[in-house]
Amino acid sequence: MTGFVPRPQILETPPAYHGALDFAELEQLGLNPDDIVDFSVNSNPFGPSPRVRQAIAAVPPDRYPDRESLALRRALAGRLHLPPDHLVTGNGAAELLWLAAFAFLRPGDPVLILAPTFGEYHRVSSLVGADIHTVRARPEDDFAFNPRLVQSALARLRPRLVFLCNPNNPTGRLLPPDTIAAWVQASPHTLFVVDEAYLAFAASASSVLSLKADNVLVIRSMTKDYALAGLRLAYAASTNPSLVAAVDRVRPAWNVSAVAQAAGLAALADEAYLHRCLVDLQTAAQALKSGLSALGLPVFPSDVHFFLVRVGSAPAFRQALLRQNLLVRDATSFGLPQFVRIAARRPQDNRRLLDAVRGLQIPAQ
Repeated sequence: MTGFVPRPQILETPPAYHGALDFAELEQLGLNPDDIVDFSVNSNPFGPSPRVRQAIAAVPPDRYPDRESLALRRALAGRLHLPPDHLVTGNGAAELLWLAAFAFLRPGDPVLILAPTFGEYHRVSSLVGADIHTVRARPEDDFAFNPRLVQSALARLRPRLVFLCNPNNPTGRLLPPDTIAAWVQASPHTLFVVDEAYLAFAASASSVLSLKADNVLVIRSMTKDYALAGLRLAYAASTNPSLVAAVDRVRPAWNVSAVAQAAGLAALADEAYLHRCLVDLQTAAQALKSGLSALGLPVFPSDVHFFLVRVGSAPAFRQALLRQNLLVRDATSFGLPQFVRIAARRPQDNRRLLDAVRGLQIPAQ
């Protein structure tokens, strides 16, 4: 290669595969994106509060957004009982993960990732040249992490940073705060970046912010529970303001649009709508899990509305449903080629999926 050559990590790190609609694939198959019922995305299927749409319509497009997202941070801080300078907003959780890696990781730093999980943890760690290690949950354990194995890895590796998704994606399993607290307390020189993007979907779950630990940075997505995926909105929070300040120092100016900020404020102002959505979604998810199990498919335990299902060949299962305008998440990119991840949707959508699966020729599991 001649000319300007990127850093080796740029060339050596493959892109992370994500679900949701692949418009190029749909075009190749002759499918209309508007006709696809998407079970591959694990966000609120009922859409945003009506107040969000009203707020978006009132945003002047010719005015720069508040680069500090001050009003939104104040609203979030009030709910979390933290000062506003203990929070920083981001253009989706993925941006905050990148900023955290950029702020805290150096080439060669050991990083521990609890897997299978969101691919961006591995990607951002690789791009900054970190030394990546994993502890994997196993299907034979219903994808529950073994706390002793994690504790052993922490003691052996003494990682600079741990990426932990709780509840985890794609498994939907939730770790209790006291388990995480034991790891955090035993590794005071390790930064725990805890991704709580799906916490709202786990009934009665509590945030690790309650630990008030100096070595914990929590990342929350507003695109999942508040159904703002098209706007990209998230925040990072900690009871240790120095962690937030470091992320803020590497944050691009105006990283959160005026539309996203207005939508976030409107969504926060309508918690009753979110509560109704979460209650209805839990009911829909239980019915869908029961329906798939009745069809002979092994549905693995999950604490949220999305879950793993063993189907034999995940790519073949996905393609068979996609031809019927139904999209599920092939979990091969998580290292699970026999599994798909399915996120419950509205009851009528879930019934359509069950009817389609009933018509498939699925080998015995």
